[in-house]
Amino acid sequence: MARNSEKAMAMLNRYVAMKQSEGKEAPQRRPYLATECDDLAAAERWRHQIIREIAKKVSQIQNAGLGEFRIRDLNDEINKLLREKRHWEDRIIELGGPNYFKVGPKMLDHEGKEIAGNRGYKYFGASRDLPGVRELFEQEAPAAPRKTRGQLNRLIDTDYYGYRDDEDGTLEPHEREVEEIAVAAACNDWKARHSVASETGEEQDVVEEEDIYAVKEDNDDLEDTSKSAADGEDGDEKSFVAHVPVPSQKDMEALLVKRKKMELLEKYASESLQAQNQEAKALLGLS
Repeated sequence: MARNSEKAMAMLNRYVAMKQSEGKEAPQRRPYLATECDDLAAAERWRHQIIREIAKKVSQIQNAGLGEFRIRDLNDEINKLLREKRHWEDRIIELGGPNYFKVGPKMLDHEGKEIAGNRGYKYFGASRDLPGVRELFEQEAPAAPRKTRGQLNRLIDTDYYGYRDDEDGTLEPHEREVEEIAVAAACNDWKARHSVASETGEEQDVVEEEDIYAVKEDNDDLEDTSKSAADGEDGDEKSFVAHVPVPSQKDMEALLVKRKKMELLEKYASESLQAQNQEAKALLGLS
């Protein structure tokens, strides 16, 4: 049985606890609906309480050893708390409080990356490695964008039309082989023709090339040819007629000196000096 001193001590303890609880309000339960709260301060308090619960459950879901079912339950509870937090934030805006949708931070995981989700449902911690969830985050390679007609036309050059097919080095060996065969055939033909001519002693007719520099004599040039024959020139020699005046060596030297002088005047002489020079030439009749 307990002693009397112990009983008194127990009564004293209960009395002290009662006095301390008199100044405190009884703990309130969070309203089920955010619309039931009409006090802005209370709405702020309930929002902070939900945030603390979310942080606690996010730290718990990082443990992959909890099991698949416990991890799924924790992830569902976190998403339910997130929806409730959004309701309280809407209620705070209705009561005239700040807009947490604009100033609030993004949801980040333990690696500092934004929480990925599917249609508003987000996955936290070890829930991202669950079977069936991992495939949702495997991103497929983006399809190559289609090129426009202008981009395709920009790539068209002479290679597209086959103008430089002989520059790849594949055509030259074939051309060299055909050339060697043609040269050998021409040499054999020439040797055969000359061997036959030497045996028979007959000279084959050789087609003489036309002299493109020969000038045919016209009726106007008959007098010149008669004079040249009278002077004792050989009639067999070919005569050439210059159809344009050909300057002599002295004329060319004078022209070069004049051009050089004009270049020096343009380079070093002023405009007034050049004008005076032109006037002096005009007076002397040299221009």
